[in-house]
Amino acid sequence: MANSMAKSFLQVAATEEVVSPLRVVQIEGLVILKIIKHCKEFSPALVTGQLLGLDVGSVLEVTNCFPFPIREEDEEIEADGANYQLEMMRCLREVNVDNNTVGWYQSTILGSYQTVELIETFMNYQENIRRCVCIIYDPSRSNQGVLALKALKLSDSFMELYRANSFTGEKLREKNLSWMDIFEEIPIKVSNSALISAFMTELESDTPVTQCDYDRLQLSNNPYMERNMEFLIECMDDLSVEQQKFQFYYRSLSRQQAQQQAWLQKRR
Repeated sequence: MANSMAKSFLQVAATEEVVSPLRVVQIEGLVILKIIKHCKEFSPALVTGQLLGLDVGSVLEVTNCFPFPIREEDEEIEADGANYQLEMMRCLREVNVDNNTVGWYQSTILGSYQTVELIETFMNYQENIRRCVCIIYDPSRSNQGVLALKALKLSDSFMELYRANSFTGEKLREKNLSWMDIFEEIPIKVSNSALISAFMTELESDTPVTQCDYDRLQLSNNPYMERNMEFLIECMDDLSVEQQKFQFYYRSLSRQQAQQQAWLQKRR
């Protein structure tokens, strides 16, 4: 009996070591709203935040998130950022909220997220976390009517080459790698609890509401509009300077033409 129990325990332990591949990233709707709100408030500046959740089989569940504070360049970002993360996770643990790190999210502008910094961040995360993802959100593309939200992870073949530090032409040909094979996009599934779904059903009104009606409630200025107004003011200042230069040139030209006409009259 004891031998059979020991064998079954070893079999279970061996089966647990086999990790199933990541198939789906399941994100709660509230987490997506938090990510969108954080990225849009500071757009066009780039922001990041922490993803919290559970790793269950082939599904990575993202149940909560919190933003990272934006600091100036002269501050100690690494030390303060680590302390901030630990303090936030401790507070979430005290209120019985999921505090397991499953990755991070970040904003991007016009899809420019494939950088060396993103690869290095992935490698740093995967030293302690076996499976982690990065949620990329693009506010500029979302303004065009498309929810530009995607979940990325590094491909296994690329991680092997990166850890071996053997980026040669032969190795890349052996692995059949190109720049399109560095990241793998994982499908995203949005989930809501039954209480939230019921609450959203209660909020639905009988009369149809257009997007224009919601836009009227937004009282904060768009950062893009502020930046465009600044550029417009600078262009107006340059235009005023050029107009003064043109007027000075026109007055000088008129004065020279008058002197030339007077000199010709004297010659006659």
